[in-house]
Amino acid sequence: MDAMKFFEMSSGKWVSQRTTHHLAFRRSETGESAIQVETLSVDHPKVLEICTLHNVDPQTAVGGAIVTWQSSMGWDKEDENHAGSTVFVLVPNADNEREGLLLRERGYAETVPVAGHYIIDDEDGLVLTTEYETMSSVERFWFAGPGVRLRTSTVKRFGGFSTATFCTEFRLTDAAIAAAEEEPTPDPELVAPLQPVANPPEFVSLFS
Repeated sequence: MDAMKFFEMSSGKWVSQRTTHHLAFRRSETGESAIQVETLSVDHPKVLEICTLHNVDPQTAVGGAIVTWQSSMGWDKEDENHAGSTVFVLVPNADNEREGLLLRERGYAETVPVAGHYIIDDEDGLVLTTEYETMSSVERFWFAGPGVRLRTSTVKRFGGFSTATFCTEFRLTDAAIAAAEEEPTPDPELVAPLQPVANPPEFVSLFS
């Protein structure tokens, strides 16, 4: 598997349930996100825009994705809003398509353009390492089945670990999407069922 294939397997709408451990405070916080992922072809204008932003030759890119999200966390204040979007572009190494650069117009830890290093590990998990001016993050994404994706992340700042997060993410079926328009929480029975991971299906539409 390469990273663009991983993006394609992540295409669609997801509900993410997360637990974040704030290590300095020895406390944990739960939250939920609605996420939508759409893949971008290599000739999409946004791919060219992000490559130009990072001074990277667009000919070396293989495609990308637009990710939008709406989140809520347990410690949120009444007027807090965790909504946004970002664009990713994949630039694999010339000699190994399973690793390379992941260009973004903004990072999750800091809202500035950022480039991270990705690698597809031996278990076909996507591992992303990103260095910022004041912090660093390591994230790993993997599929427990075509409709269930898992994610861990750690953020380290000022010489010590700050947060550690675990997420379980469920792909929404068409029926679940329709139900979500009427109810904030989709019926778990409408979420795509867990399937064996040995041979995940080919997704022919779009892109996590």
